[in-house]
Amino acid sequence: MTPRRAILLTGVNGQVGWELHRSLSALGNVVGLTSRDLDLADVDAIRAKVAEIRPALIVNPAAYTAVDKAESEPEKARAVNATAPGVFAEAAKACGAVLVHYSTDYVFDGGKDGPYLEDDPTAPQNIYGATKLEGEEAIRASGARHLIFRTSWVYGRRGANFLLTMQRLMRGDENKRPELKIVADQHGAPTWSRSIADATAQALAQCLSPARGADRPEPWGTYHMTNGGETTWHGFAQAIAELTPLEKRPALTPIPTSAYPTPARRPANSRLDNGKLMRNFALRLPDWRQALEMCLAH
Repeated sequence: MTPRRAILLTGVNGQVGWELHRSLSALGNVVGLTSRDLDLADVDAIRAKVAEIRPALIVNPAAYTAVDKAESEPEKARAVNATAPGVFAEAAKACGAVLVHYSTDYVFDGGKDGPYLEDDPTAPQNIYGATKLEGEEAIRASGARHLIFRTSWVYGRRGANFLLTMQRLMRGDENKRPELKIVADQHGAPTWSRSIADATAQALAQCLSPARGADRPEPWGTYHMTNGGETTWHGFAQAIAELTPLEKRPALTPIPTSAYPTPARRPANSRLDNGKLMRNFALRLPDWRQALEMCLAH
């Protein structure tokens, strides 16, 4: 019997990594690693772990995602978001593995009038976005076979994210608030972690299929991957309130970004064009509202 391919998966306890552990299991033997199993700030540990597992696939959803905290901890963010992906890419090339990595809409400045394409100019406005872009560039420079999936406004039923924060505040788990003020001038697509994981597995299944054929172009590169449609943080909060059983809903008041200052600047436009994903893999993620309904019904 031919042994199943080994898949090295980082961040297995995170919201995307947790879903990937399930979705990737059909493609091979998933070795899921937590931050205790592998410190992504330790480049020697990364090289040693890849040499130990000898994976055919390296899937790296782990990241330093504390956007505001990154402004005061740039080196910590850079170690995980920029240096580690480059080391994974070098190790992947050395052992012939494919690297899958996740990036962010924050590599753009948010000034475009319309959804961003993969080759639009990048101009991150905060440390988190800048370090994620450095990670992308390190992967491309390595020459490894890779898929970089940029996504946005990720949420799920675990971890720290907007969905769980809103549900906690709306229920009054800490203190009941009659009003919640939510930013209404930033636009994007809330993206369910399970949608990302399932689409990743489907794309990889196509890449690894013997039936792909030599006449088809190589699929490697950068892709945008978000749920369909668009809304604002305020619109997202309204949908969460409508779909969450509550005794009494707090008032959701729309406010401008200027009324909610944060250490890190956020782009006003986080919309990503998913056309390339559809053209190369025939993949279209569900509309964001439908995905939210599925997430909350699960």
